[in-house]
Amino acid sequence: MNLNQLTFREAVQEDLDKIVFMLSDDKLGQKRERYTRPLLESYIKAFQSIDADPNIELIVACDQEEAVGVLQLTMTPFLTHQGGWRASIEGVRTASSHRGKGVGSLLIKWAIQRASNRGCHMIQLTTDKQRPEARHFYKKLGFEATHEGMKLHLPHE
Repeated sequence: MNLNQLTFREAVQEDLDKIVFMLSDDKLGQKRERYTRPLLESYIKAFQSIDADPNIELIVACDQEEAVGVLQLTMTPFLTHQGGWRASIEGVRTASSHRGKGVGSLLIKWAIQRASNRGCHMIQLTTDKQRPEARHFYKKLGFEATHEGMKLHLPHE
């Protein structure tokens, strides 16, 4: 793989199978994702909602035509920071065949530039505390742990 030939684009529905596979292909993802064929209808509906929202971009990194990395970039307006926009990165994954080769770094750098181009004043992300290597990865890219994040999981059917 030549990193100079890596391309980035918005995902299309035909990428969804590969994306769900990447999301489920790690220790934590195996616990919360369900990669089956056919894909669960919930993945398809989520993709359609993401695709329809102009402030959410599901981005894939491609080696030739193959999706080898993914992230979701969400731009949100806030009243804070004088009505500024900020971007959030979620669901970052690299295909196991391409991990450790720089794909993730280029994908995050691409997302930072994209958020800047969209007028965002800040980009943020969370990473699971069970992933110390991910925390180190994001720090190397300039992210700082300035806040303590909290989550509340809601019951669903």
